[in-house]
Amino acid sequence: MMEELSLNILDIVQNSISANAVLIKIEIIEDDAENLLMIRVEDDGKGMDEDLLERVQNPFVTTRTTRKVGLGISFLKEAAEITGGSLKISSTPNIGTEVTATFVKDHIDRQPVGDLVGTLTTLVTLNPKTDFALTYRVNDEQFDFTTREAKEMLGEEVSISSPGVVSFLSEYLSQHIEKLVKERSK
Repeated sequence: MMEELSLNILDIVQNSISANAVLIKIEIIEDDAENLLMIRVEDDGKGMDEDLLERVQNPFVTTRTTRKVGLGISFLKEAAEITGGSLKISSTPNIGTEVTATFVKDHIDRQPVGDLVGTLTTLVTLNPKTDFALTYRVNDEQFDFTTREAKEMLGEEVSISSPGVVSFLSEYLSQHIEKLVKERSK
């Protein structure tokens, strides 16, 4: 099992990239009143047929040719279920896939979200042609970020994966995500 949920997100998003997704949406909701943490990754990739969708939660099923196991989905499922949560996957061929994991937020075995900023900046750096959209909500406060908007502001002259831009994005994401967490503790 992975030590933090951001690594599960990284693995699931890598599946989306392998499925030729152009837009990948990551949604994280922390709701103290409902005692819920929800992570959703939605993509517009090639999707899966019913047969693969039924088998994909088995760690010994993968579409990758570089290795014979696909542990990301099974690790995320185990991490959710150990807290009393669940994992749901829906997919339509040529439309995309949605993976939703729910966790009992205050369960003693729930892994921390972890380094979400590092995960996002790594994804943006290594996949500059893919668009990412993040929605992070903590109770009634929400932060939204899209690489499409960032790319539009940068224009065609500056790559979103250039070191200066990635450094700025890392700081920008850190400030906003930290603000959400601080608002919860007030």
